Amino acid sequence: MASYYYTMLTLQTLREQTDLVLEGLKKRNFKDAETLVQQIIENDKLRRETQTTLDTLKAKSNADSKKIGELMKAGKADEASSLRAAIALDKDKVKSLEESLTEFERKQQEILYKIPNVPAAIVPAGKSAEDNITVHEYGQVPTLHTDALPHWELIKKYDIIDFELGIKIAGAGFPVYKGKGARLQRALINFFLNEAGQAGYKEIQPPIVVNEASGYGTGQLPDKEGQMYFVNEDGLYLIPTAEVPITNLYRDVILTEDELPVKNVGYTPCFRREAGSWGAHVRGLNRLHQFDKVEIVQISRPEDSYRILDEMSLHVQSLLEKLELPYRKLLLCGGDMGFNSAITYDMEVFSAAQQRWLEVSSVSNFETFQANRLKLRYKNKDGKMQLLHTLNGSALALPRIVAALLENNQTKEGIKIPKVLVPYTGFEMID
Repeated sequence: MASYYYTMLTLQTLREQTDLVLEGLKKRNFKDAETLVQQIIENDKLRRETQTTLDTLKAKSNADSKKIGELMKAGKADEASSLRAAIALDKDKVKSLEESLTEFERKQQEILYKIPNVPAAIVPAGKSAEDNITVHEYGQVPTLHTDALPHWELIKKYDIIDFELGIKIAGAGFPVYKGKGARLQRALINFFLNEAGQAGYKEIQPPIVVNEASGYGTGQLPDKEGQMYFVNEDGLYLIPTAEVPITNLYRDVILTEDELPVKNVGYTPCFRREAGSWGAHVRGLNRLHQFDKVEIVQISRPEDSYRILDEMSLHVQSLLEKLELPYRKLLLCGGDMGFNSAITYDMEVFSAAQQRWLEVSSVSNFETFQANRLKLRYKNKDGKMQLLHTLNGSALALPRIVAALLENNQTKEGIKIPKVLVPYTGFEMID
């Protein structure tokens, strides 16, 4: 098996493996790495020195308090009075040190939240999607008839998805699914959930809003604050993915080895404010502000997580194969990975009408990055407490799956539904 870092961005790691952390962060082209790591190390040094001084002063004050009684019994009232005055001064010093300690801890947390996860050893360095590595390809790219249309024209032709109605009632990026379009959406959701259930995942229906603590717990905050819809009056965020509420079910939880691995799946609508850019690559279903997604989440022992990452990737690949969609699996480079991830595989399907690859899933291992924030631990057989590894994957995100299904399966008679979906749709053709 390949060598991995298993790095968690704890203070101990930053102190003891500074060079390893900085080397890993270079893969991300993270410009502030050296500055932030040095800041956290210096702040931690001052914090520990303050804690030591505080502990010493508290111990002295406790010892002096006991001496007062002894002095009074010995008839040394003047000495006892002087000692009381000294203890009073020490209490003021203790209060000042405690305030300093609180500030050091606040600053420590603030800096830590700015440092992304360290990429695994096998993650290639790189700046953008052009530096990602294709590790697997499946299927033949379909050849379409000469009058083939992109999905944004097909949805109008068959009246199954309406963007204009979405703009009318909400705004751009909020489509309305109608008739067979709505039934296709529901069919895909049920298909994905059933497949996950057969693979041993427990279905969860979580809230679609989360509080600030949940956003920080899984790393969406502060990194993606500008991309999330915020309900100001209630201090709640609309979720960008079911990963956030499902993983946060285990915040501040201590699991036992017998409970591992945890396997959860959930369907939710997802919300993202990202503006994107103009052009064909973001037309139609290619990029939305609201979309449906089925998410798989696992929590495991560190030594099991890379085997589980491969299992989760194969699960996603099996869904694409059953849908008869040509796809490729990419190992993302450091510069193209998410803030929280130690390693990510993307699955892309080929859209025949657009003649381009569309990302439909990301499967990631966060190692202990999220667990450290969540205080998610387990007690091993020796009774030792350890941080767990968290993983998640889209299985699958619907918009681009629908786009590829519509485009790749179009004929002059209509759009064929993959055989595996017919029991869910109740129809074989959109016509």
